[in-house]
Amino acid sequence: MSDLTQLAIENGLTPVGQRPKIGNYLKSFWARRSFAFALARFTLLASTARSRLGVIWIVLTPTMQVALYGLIFGLVLGDSRPDNFLPFLIIGVVFFQFISGSFVDGTKSITSNASIVRSLDFPRILLPFSSTFSQLGRFIGILPIALLALIVLGEPVGLSWFGVIGVVVLALIFAFGLAMLSARLTTDFTDLSQLIPFLNRLLFYSSGVFFSIEKLIDAYGFLEFLRWANPISVYLELARGSVVSGYESTPFEWIVGVIWAFGMLSTGFVFFWLAEEKYGRVN
Repeated sequence: MSDLTQLAIENGLTPVGQRPKIGNYLKSFWARRSFAFALARFTLLASTARSRLGVIWIVLTPTMQVALYGLIFGLVLGDSRPDNFLPFLIIGVVFFQFISGSFVDGTKSITSNASIVRSLDFPRILLPFSSTFSQLGRFIGILPIALLALIVLGEPVGLSWFGVIGVVVLALIFAFGLAMLSARLTTDFTDLSQLIPFLNRLLFYSSGVFFSIEKLIDAYGFLEFLRWANPISVYLELARGSVVSGYESTPFEWIVGVIWAFGMLSTGFVFFWLAEEKYGRVN
């Protein structure tokens, strides 16, 4: 260690990207949270700024997806489609879009901000945090419209609808953990970014967005593990159990949802924090 480096350390200066202790890392993250929220707002607005319809696309995109999937899968599935198919599909598309969007944006949260990552000293966890809240902004914009659509389709409003608040909280916690995990993986394995569209599509077709996991398990008993092995499907089932008639959430599903949320949060955080020193060298 050179005399100059030693002098800098003695005066409280630290190398850019040095990994601090977890407690200090969390304090620094919380102290700078306003930056993450500001970046989330900027990202959300910038994503629609160049289009004539602007923020209307936040609502228009999932609306077109529901219409397209409803037409295609409604015809393909025929009599085997889930009960209350349109409300079932609306909730599936809206919640899946939020979680998968957090995953996809998380993969780019470090690499797409390489200039500030290399030049500024701040907890890099702010970047996947920001990308998750950018997706939350989209989600909050469409969720009330989705719930209104359910009412128009004849779904009765009841106390169970308050359960969707708990599902949103659990999905947000899980999505943040997933964003941290994917951000670290993409910086370690840059080729992973090429697989993201495939992985996202795989999640879509395996999460019960347009088909009933329950009916699949009834037909193929050996798939019972799907009740807990796919966290996205758990959150879709919890949401449907709250607002779609004919579906109920079990205590087991809520327990699994909590375990997945906080398990992913803690795993993603530690995994991301361990590589804090690497992010300053990201290309």
